[in-house]
Amino acid sequence: MRCVSRRTFTRPHEAPRRLGPRSYTCGMDQELERAALVALLRRGDRPWSELTDQIEAVGSAREVLDSSLDGSGQGALFSTGPAADLEGIVAEIADWEREGMRLVTILDEDYPLYLRLVHQRPPVLFLRGRAVEDDLRVAVVGTRTPTAEGVAHARAVASGLAERGVTVVSGLAAGIDTAAHGTALAVGGRTVAVVGTGLRRAYPAENARLQQEIGVRGLLISQFWPDAPPSKTSFPLRNAVMSGYSLATVVIEAAYRSGARMQARLALEHGRRVFLMRSLLTHEWAREYAARPNTTVIDGPDDVFDRLDSLVPATGELTWT
Repeated sequence: MRCVSRRTFTRPHEAPRRLGPRSYTCGMDQELERAALVALLRRGDRPWSELTDQIEAVGSAREVLDSSLDGSGQGALFSTGPAADLEGIVAEIADWEREGMRLVTILDEDYPLYLRLVHQRPPVLFLRGRAVEDDLRVAVVGTRTPTAEGVAHARAVASGLAERGVTVVSGLAAGIDTAAHGTALAVGGRTVAVVGTGLRRAYPAENARLQQEIGVRGLLISQFWPDAPPSKTSFPLRNAVMSGYSLATVVIEAAYRSGARMQARLALEHGRRVFLMRSLLTHEWAREYAARPNTTVIDGPDDVFDRLDSLVPATGELTWT
């Protein structure tokens, strides 16, 4: 059984924050912590980011939940008392895990470290597949309607990264994302899909088989409830998680109104390296981003490969510029 811990982290552009002394809860205590976090999220009366901040600061979702109950100990959320409800949620979480969806919360040690360091970190993640925390991860993103040249660039970048042992991260969308995931798998590499739906759904539908394969050979990540459908808001949230989870983002082709352009902006806010294909400089947004620190304009895949060693210092600790 994994244990919950409280640790000290520093986010980009923030002073260090101490989240309290290191402490652990194991077994049923940990299960009830997760259930309490799920219960808090389902109330829907506070933004998830605000709730995440409070839970991290307190170090316990159960304490936050208890503080939200009225003086009698009976909150509007519960009809038969907090303990009975939490036990029901514990059983629901166990059902998810039997289905192959592992719930990881912001209080769990195995919550992805790089993602933990960004403001948009979600309080919970659903994982299907094998998580590897100490791998080097680079996102490859772009338009759903790429040119033939764009697809060729995506495949070249993805194959070169995968062959060098780098995990290829993308969003399982049509076009560039599909080319990146498929190529990484084809060369025997590792790929992670950060999706904009719950893990019981596949979007687009034609990528259902690819999603299933990634869940077996790589890793699927979702911040949404298992049955959640795609929505206008889910994909921008997905891009924020993809940026936070990765150490760099490579943008192949993207218009101004695109998730890939949004991810480039978020990655720069997160202090991550952004690689822009030179062909993107026909867009005003790309020329603006190219002038910012941490952005590298590339002519081809080798320009990415040459800079891989600079993404993480030799100590393995993150630094931010």
